Amino acid sequence: MDRPVTLLGIESSCDDTAAAIVRGVPGDMQVLSSVVLGQTDLHAAFGGVVPEIAARAHAERLDISVMGALEQAKVALTDLDGIAVTCGPGLIGGVVSGVMTAKGISAATGLPMYGINHLAGHALTPRLTHGVAFPYLMLLVSGGHCQFLIAHGPDRFERLGGTIDDAPGEAFDKVARLIGLGQPGGPAIEAAAHDGDARRFAFPRPLSNKPGCDMSFSGLKTAVLRARDDLVAQAGGLRAQDQLDLAASFQAAVSDSLTGKSARALERYLVLKPSHPTFCVAGGVAANMTIRAGLEMISATHGATFLAPPLALCTDNAAMIAAAGIEQMRTRAPDGMDLSARPRMPLDTQSVAMLGSGKKGAKA
Repeated sequence: MDRPVTLLGIESSCDDTAAAIVRGVPGDMQVLSSVVLGQTDLHAAFGGVVPEIAARAHAERLDISVMGALEQAKVALTDLDGIAVTCGPGLIGGVVSGVMTAKGISAATGLPMYGINHLAGHALTPRLTHGVAFPYLMLLVSGGHCQFLIAHGPDRFERLGGTIDDAPGEAFDKVARLIGLGQPGGPAIEAAAHDGDARRFAFPRPLSNKPGCDMSFSGLKTAVLRARDDLVAQAGGLRAQDQLDLAASFQAAVSDSLTGKSARALERYLVLKPSHPTFCVAGGVAANMTIRAGLEMISATHGATFLAPPLALCTDNAAMIAAAGIEQMRTRAPDGMDLSARPRMPLDTQSVAMLGSGKKGAKA
């Protein structure tokens, strides 16, 4: 059996400054600490993440988060076996801050450093939380990404499809602003939808009649805008019930779109005849209980186990980056001081690049 190793993870790709300590071997790991310093208050007045503000906050908070993670885990830098840091995709200012922090620690301690694709962190989360065996199907669905991946190994991912325009999380944020709800949009719409009528507005399920696993959410967002404008024209504004019904109808359309395409992705995945068929979901939108319920239902229909990580590991965190480092340090050499920060960084380099597959942008 491999010797357990202890890694420091650093994550700063968007608006969460995070550090964590994870110990273990691939498929059997323990989170010793996880520190996530959010920036919601810094961006609240702007309706989304402002890259310049985010980058400055990361530069100010990275050392605090690292020290906090070490203290929580009761370990010192000398107890570590390496450092794993997000090197992309993401808002470039934040990614640069994280990479430079990792380089500084590596240079000072001699610890090996591993640059980790942020998407790989999400995609490998089921290995951290449940020790899931390869291959498994992953739906990565968040504010900047939406794609179906077959995880064949710690550094081998096959993309089956994804969004051709907006990611669902981005659509949630924008629709929340359109109908006068707060930010972040995902939790705001989910809360409003609880008391809304999901059948009132017949919003489209884009690409539902098209083969394959690609999705689209831009047209759905436009449909909500038109419905809102019609209501405003008729009544001079939105009533409270209008907001609830718009939220519920929009959420239902997103859930139906994801569920329908998940069925097609499962069919393609099951052709591999995996010994333990597993459908996993990760990313911030995975925290939505309505969407989770739809995905769990379609997974059961296809005879696959459904797994979703704890809510704290759905959103951006450094534990998933450290865990990915533990997975990948067995298969490749560490990175050198020439490690670069990248705004775009697709996981499946064999497939044609598409929007939402290797980018992570501002929410504003």
